[in-house]
Amino acid sequence: MALLSITHNPKDNPNPKFEEKLNTFSSLLEELKSKNLTVTSENYINSQIKQFNDQDSANPKLHKAICKLQTRILKYLEKELKIVPKGHYQQQWMALGMASFGIAIGAGLGMALGSMAFLGIGLPLGLVIGMAVGSNMDNKAAKEGRQLNFKSGLTW
Repeated sequence: MALLSITHNPKDNPNPKFEEKLNTFSSLLEELKSKNLTVTSENYINSQIKQFNDQDSANPKLHKAICKLQTRILKYLEKELKIVPKGHYQQQWMALGMASFGIAIGAGLGMALGSMAFLGIGLPLGLVIGMAVGSNMDNKAAKEGRQLNFKSGLTW
């Protein structure tokens, strides 16, 4: 079974962002067509695309719907098949590193040096730690063939 494609035409939509979002989603679909997906995964993705295709092409908020569709599909692929886009783990661990390691390191420095002004030093250190961990996980996913040649970036 092949993956469906989007039937909406960017010229029918008044929102200028729609064409950009549609091109991004189309590149994701092309990348997914090159992967060996399970029948269950293809059925899920096709049902999501069919549901999106049933919406009105002239809806000015359609660009948000395509972003949500892309997010749902990427989350499904991560959860079910452990397939992730490029930079996924780095983005995830950057925030985790700042929140978990950075605040702890900054608070420790602040307590040790007697001034909580040093709390801000821990955040960039946590950011670097998180990016390093995430980058290693991205490299591991690429070696195992679980990484899409697609970078999602900001979808909104």
